Amino acid sequence: MKAVTWHGRRDVRVETVPDPEIYYPTDAIIRVTSSGICGSDLHLYEVMGPFMGDGDILGHEPMGIVEEVGREVSGLKPGDRVVIPFQISCGDCFMCKQGLQTQCEITQVRTHGMGAALFGYTKLYGEIPGGQAEFLRVPHAHYGPIVVPTDAPDDRFVYLSDVLPTAWQAVRYAAVPPGGTVAILGLGPIGDMCVRVARHLGAGRIIAVDLVPERLARASAHGAEVLDFDDHEGKLGDVIRDMTDGRGPDSVIDAVGMEAHGAPLGKFAQRAAGLLPDAIAAKVMEKAGVDRLVALHTAIDVVRRGGTISLVGVYGGMADPMPMLTMFDKQIQLRMGQANVKRWVPEIMPLLTGSEDVLGVDDFATHHMPLDQAPAAYEAFQKKTGGTIKVLLKP
Repeated sequence: MKAVTWHGRRDVRVETVPDPEIYYPTDAIIRVTSSGICGSDLHLYEVMGPFMGDGDILGHEPMGIVEEVGREVSGLKPGDRVVIPFQISCGDCFMCKQGLQTQCEITQVRTHGMGAALFGYTKLYGEIPGGQAEFLRVPHAHYGPIVVPTDAPDDRFVYLSDVLPTAWQAVRYAAVPPGGTVAILGLGPIGDMCVRVARHLGAGRIIAVDLVPERLARASAHGAEVLDFDDHEGKLGDVIRDMTDGRGPDSVIDAVGMEAHGAPLGKFAQRAAGLLPDAIAAKVMEKAGVDRLVALHTAIDVVRRGGTISLVGVYGGMADPMPMLTMFDKQIQLRMGQANVKRWVPEIMPLLTGSEDVLGVDDFATHHMPLDQAPAAYEAFQKKTGGTIKVLLKP
């Protein structure tokens, strides 16, 4: 089959690799019909090389058609149309029953002290072949796949794999009071969807921050008051406080993570780590904070006293400095973590199966591209050129 494979910093290729096979009786094989490129894929494209293997298959936002199921898979059959959550979870352990599928006790990558295995990601998360490919092996297929209707295009459902539950959890964790104000930092696919979810769940006011004009325009079209970070760098907190009676928003969602702009020292550290031999660089990235923390520090500054920060942007360092005195003094509540996909699907699915496109998913993707064009798609997404905000690859 054809698959998108990793070969180094900014070096992804479409290659022919062996077809996946059923290894365990709880596996299934799906024929992929759509697979998204996620903002966190850019971490692999840029800075997570020390934790990658040459030829790793990328992608964790797939959907498709079931081709084959293992003998212990029930509730799923060939021909079913399914979306595959980005994490691999069993559904039966203590953590899964708590709705914490990203902490699944069966698939935790204990050799690295990490949570549940993820498709198409690093050694830290199991190095499981991903879904930017023509076919995908799905472990724990008795639980993970989400069966969806067949009467709408892929765009209606594919975001159940990651974007929708991640944004939904981010807004739920933000605990925006009814009619309250939320600031969203970063308007990539997740931040963009957070705007839509926050409005749907009853936020009275949404302040959205980014530095890419196309992203700001999309958020504005969905009811957000937008601020260009470049126009307010160094005084963003004061600007937002002036907009909110001097106290700041009730909640802040950091949807940026370590892709943040404006921290040259952190950016240099990331790139320097990428130049080291993998074994050394991995330890540097695990132990010495290399993240660019502008967005997180901005969230801490901006949120009102007694407010909540929901951290959804991915961070990778282990020793990043945190302003604990400020956080304690402001009595900030902080929630974070990978989205627990299956926990939120029952709340989201009714919004997708009706006749109305409540969250605007049908035209959420800015680009649909053949799998063969994945290298160009990654480059455009990383450079934010050509209005590239969300790409769906079509095998």
